[in-house]
Amino acid sequence: MNEYKKIIYLMGTKISLYIKADTAEKLAEKAEDMLIHYEQVFSANSDNSQLALLKKEASFAPQKVDDELYELIKIGKEHSLCENTYLNIAIGPLIKLWKIGFQGAHVPEKESIAKVLELLKPENIQLDDEKKTVYFLKKGIELDLGAIAKGYFADKVMELFKENGAVSAMVDMGGNVLVFGESPSIGGDWNVGIQNPFLPRGNAVALVKIKDQSVVTSGIYERMFEKDGTKYHHIFDSKTGYPIESNIASLTIIADKSLNCDIYTTKLFGLDAASIIRRVNSIKGMGAVVITTDGKLAYTDNLKGKIYPLTM
Repeated sequence: MNEYKKIIYLMGTKISLYIKADTAEKLAEKAEDMLIHYEQVFSANSDNSQLALLKKEASFAPQKVDDELYELIKIGKEHSLCENTYLNIAIGPLIKLWKIGFQGAHVPEKESIAKVLELLKPENIQLDDEKKTVYFLKKGIELDLGAIAKGYFADKVMELFKENGAVSAMVDMGGNVLVFGESPSIGGDWNVGIQNPFLPRGNAVALVKIKDQSVVTSGIYERMFEKDGTKYHHIFDSKTGYPIESNIASLTIIADKSLNCDIYTTKLFGLDAASIIRRVNSIKGMGAVVITTDGKLAYTDNLKGKIYPLTM
């Protein structure tokens, strides 16, 4: 049984893989090929990816897309249409307007925001399951799958490892951590650090013990800019067109699938800490850790005995 580690720089992030399997090195190569393909299909920064071409063509006629892209758009649309959700895959025009995290970040005029809000309706994305086509009912719609794509990719890579005999594996998609089998360093459960939202990357606020699960954290610290003394972060409310206003500095979700972690870190982000904990306590097999802007930490009942706070 061989152990193999690989680091890949793709999709604007550092991807770390660990595999314990007879064909560990070959599996890492297959995973890299898979991720290169996903980048070509899903990239929001390439003018020629299938996702980018939808912006240009899908308001004129239905566009056929790869099965995986279709699947993720369908899942994203379903969760974007839920009541009281802060996830919206049609939020692309608003992200482009503010440019937070990119060159030219600014606070747009109210008129510009009002104009863009008309384009953020996920019900205007029409899907055909039989033909795997995507059609936009309004010109100017632009999908942004950034909130959920990394989790989807992590799950697909782990699926590949499991189907090909891996007994232990880890996929870290730049913060989306997904593990399987026993930890190579300590045996049994894996210890995964939760980022401290008030310190630079790499500083953990707590460790959480997991097995065959994923840990994903979303926080206002990830991308931010300041204007006239006001800080603006990159997690938006598509009803107002402005960054979400809440007392949440970061939200971590623990679940079997990395995609579900992605979905719920965004879906619940605009709620207050108590509501998030209450909501996740009612979802079987899911855990949550919330850190408020004043430095308080709370977590769901099922994480008792599995979470070890470090100094804030």
